[in-house]
Amino acid sequence: MATELPLVDAGAFNDNSWHKALDAACESWGCFHLVGHGVSEQVLDGILEAMAAFFTLSASEKQAIERTRDNPWGFFDRELTKNVRDWKEIFDVGPSAAEGPLAGSEPQWPALAGFQEAVEAYYTAAEQVAVRLLEGISTNLGMAPGHLSTGFQAGHTSFLRLNYYPLCDAPTEHLGISHHTDAGALTVLLADSQPGLQFQKAGEWHTVAPVSGALTINIGDIVQVWSNDRYRAPLHRVLAHADAVRYSAPFFYNPGYNVDYAPLPGALGPGEQPLYRPINWGEFRAGRAAGDYANYGEEIQISQFRTG
Repeated sequence: MATELPLVDAGAFNDNSWHKALDAACESWGCFHLVGHGVSEQVLDGILEAMAAFFTLSASEKQAIERTRDNPWGFFDRELTKNVRDWKEIFDVGPSAAEGPLAGSEPQWPALAGFQEAVEAYYTAAEQVAVRLLEGISTNLGMAPGHLSTGFQAGHTSFLRLNYYPLCDAPTEHLGISHHTDAGALTVLLADSQPGLQFQKAGEWHTVAPVSGALTINIGDIVQVWSNDRYRAPLHRVLAHADAVRYSAPFFYNPGYNVDYAPLPGALGPGEQPLYRPINWGEFRAGRAAGDYANYGEEIQISQFRTG
């Protein structure tokens, strides 16, 4: 049975009246449906149509723009989560990197009319939503609205992923994506009307009931650290299906590689001590990415940075 997540109406971000609902959703579930986000129906429909067109290309056409360990942008069909192969295909796109671990990496685009335009339009819209959500979270954690924004400007490592979950003959034996939390700050997700995403709450898995026109938001490990565990990054997974394919487009809002994050002063009550020592995003992301691309070792977790 599908579960209805908390619903947050941003009211086109015209004022801060939605902050209370945001705080409650982050504290109770760590995820929610967002309406009143201001992203046009044209942009949402455009990215869903672009995904359907791309993933129906031939295997050779998709593999011509396959990502590598050195260039993370492009097509891939052997993604690992928790060192287990996912039942999905993906297309990743993010900023060109002039420096850092991914210096020289560039987006790769298929020869598909309108695809790049649709992807870039949704990327821009999802990023704008993430910016406003981050302002609300910063405020709710006792800081100025723009306190966290500098780490997400020039040199940020945010990226958009297009997911395709093909039919699976044995859905009880596979998962579209194994259970995990997201490593970054926020995930802004658009999905089609096919259920499949599950979040864990109180030890039970809940299948998300899709809401037409809504974006599904979940906080990541960075927000959990900032909040000193007041907000918990939710464990989630995606089911495989034998009777319907599924598409989704998560935008992962991540800071620059040089950003260090730790519990925010505003999130600490009187006499409360930080539960995490500072974490460098570049080092953390490199460890997580190695585990995603191939089995290069234990997947890094924020629990390894707890102070006690």
